[in-house]
Amino acid sequence: MNELLFLSHTLVAIVFVLGALRLGKSALIAMIALQGVLANLFVVKQMPLFGFAVTCSDVFAVAGILSLNLLQEYFGKKSAQQAIKISLITLLFFAFMSQIHLLYTPTLLDQTHGAFVKILSTSSRIIFASIATFYLVQQFDVRFFSLLRGAFPLRLTISLVVSQLLDTVLFSFLGLFGLVESVLDIIVVSFVIKCMIIAISSPFVAFTKRYVKHDLPV
Repeated sequence: MNELLFLSHTLVAIVFVLGALRLGKSALIAMIALQGVLANLFVVKQMPLFGFAVTCSDVFAVAGILSLNLLQEYFGKKSAQQAIKISLITLLFFAFMSQIHLLYTPTLLDQTHGAFVKILSTSSRIIFASIATFYLVQQFDVRFFSLLRGAFPLRLTISLVVSQLLDTVLFSFLGLFGLVESVLDIIVVSFVIKCMIIAISSPFVAFTKRYVKHDLPV
């Protein structure tokens, strides 16, 4: 069941990314920032997938870099750098506001505070690892993508694979090293899952070059 949901989740995320691209630069930047927040929010939930335990944030991590590369391809490197800054501000705002939210004393009849505590009271190490990884990987991706040459689908696929490898290694060591039995196992499984997401998204990337024009709204 999770496998079917995973496929549907990936397809829906890609469709929304392409929809944001058609709406223009502002929509794509908003999508990047939102996916950063969702990836950091859902990273604490694990699920069984193909016999392995993975987090629910992998789809958003890949879709975020896909959105960033589409933004750079159609609107330039300057726009991509702007998106990274906006995403960082959005992530920091979410991190601070979520912790302030937990400080409020709930009423005696409130039934949601316990759930919010479980979801939002992630350890400071995980929060730092998520935000640092997100920012560093996006900075790397913008520079690496600009160095690649060749057809757009190939450049995008290479950039996604390399960036997601860096993302997986960074977060695993910054956030999980010393807390899990085998960091290497987590890196391998998570990276394989991300490569599957990239493979699913590849046909849609080819679609953008054929049907999406460069004269998109800004």
